[in-house]
Amino acid sequence: MNYRDLGKTGIKVSEIGFGCWAIGGNTYGQSYGPTNDKESTEALNKAVDLGLNFFDTADVYGRGHSEELLGKALKGKRDRLVIATKVGADFYQGAGFQTFTEEYIRFALEKSLLRLKTDYIDVYQLHNPPLRLLNREDLYEPLRQLKEEGKIRAWGVSVFTPVEGMTALNVGKPDCLQVTYNIFSFRPEQQLFHRAFELGCAIIAREPLANGFLTGKYESHPQFGPGDFRRNWPVEHIQARSDAARKLAFLDHSKLTGRQQRTLGQAAIKYALSDRAVSTAIVGMKTVEQVEENLAASGKPSLTLSEIQLIGKLQSSGFQLPDPI
Repeated sequence: MNYRDLGKTGIKVSEIGFGCWAIGGNTYGQSYGPTNDKESTEALNKAVDLGLNFFDTADVYGRGHSEELLGKALKGKRDRLVIATKVGADFYQGAGFQTFTEEYIRFALEKSLLRLKTDYIDVYQLHNPPLRLLNREDLYEPLRQLKEEGKIRAWGVSVFTPVEGMTALNVGKPDCLQVTYNIFSFRPEQQLFHRAFELGCAIIAREPLANGFLTGKYESHPQFGPGDFRRNWPVEHIQARSDAARKLAFLDHSKLTGRQQRTLGQAAIKYALSDRAVSTAIVGMKTVEQVEENLAASGKPSLTLSEIQLIGKLQSSGFQLPDPI
């Protein structure tokens, strides 16, 4: 496993992180289908054994279940790990609520600390606040205060779009930004990443496997089970992403031998790590097998110039993908 600086925070993180959305389970929907807590715990521990130290979760994942699992699984290893969680999806009021007041942030932080069985959070992130709030200086003040108090070591913002990211950078100047970045969703690198690097703000790249489609394991019409948010996607969106992944077959070196062997998924992770602004790429994982394959990407060769050029040609045509969901 390779490690990188988390911007200017002084924190070192594994370049591949563990995305903990999926292990929250599908009890409340909006996840990646059913999970098994025993398997999830084994996956978390295997990741630590293989050198991963960065875990990214959120209080809303499984309405606290992801944090609880993480807290139990990593007991006794806290000093070796970097734990990031998020606040703002106010599930205490029900699905769909967002709250970013100082009172709520402090309340939610205490709840997360209890579930994670720790007395501090390494990286505390605002969870997808709307643009109108990102423009307000006072949005960020509670996080600055919590950092001064030692409750958190660093703080950041999770965003959907480059515009939201640029706004957060210019108004709040966070320690890190979390944004979707993969072969399909590559636009953040064009302006946002340059500005973030300039300011010493770490980029946490999420969805490097594009919701699983960049593994190349899905047929044109996969069936997603109850609680899997992809189940609600239009058929044409699913088919387009499956078809786009097949166009990237040249990145799949799984039939080679030795260090040169590389799956499409591992190539996709290497792509997400190729920009100097990226500190870590967080991959959703539910099983030991997924952990082993994804973490092995750290030791695989970088994409070649010809591969990058071929990807660029496909990106220029948009892969014929429908607008983002």
